[in-house]
Amino acid sequence: VGALPGAQPADGLMQNRLSALRAEHGWSQQRMAELLGVSRQTVISLERGRFDPSLPLAFNLATLFHCRIEDIFTPEQWSPTE
Repeated sequence: VGALPGAQPADGLMQNRLSALRAEHGWSQQRMAELLGVSRQTVISLERGRFDPSLPLAFNLATLFHCRIEDIFTPEQWSPTE
């Protein structure tokens, strides 16, 4: 499987609310993909947490859902290293 445009392999540290937000808007995965200019496979992979969005895609998602990036994506547990 090749890299998805606008996404990178997930490091397991990020959770997201994409599926719930998409459902709240009544959009199919295909419709959300069209609105974002990405493939349906990208949407599926993002929702399942297999890939994290690029920063531009994260901003596009926040714009699409009229919220902040941190309202969509939250780190599971993160602590700064010294």
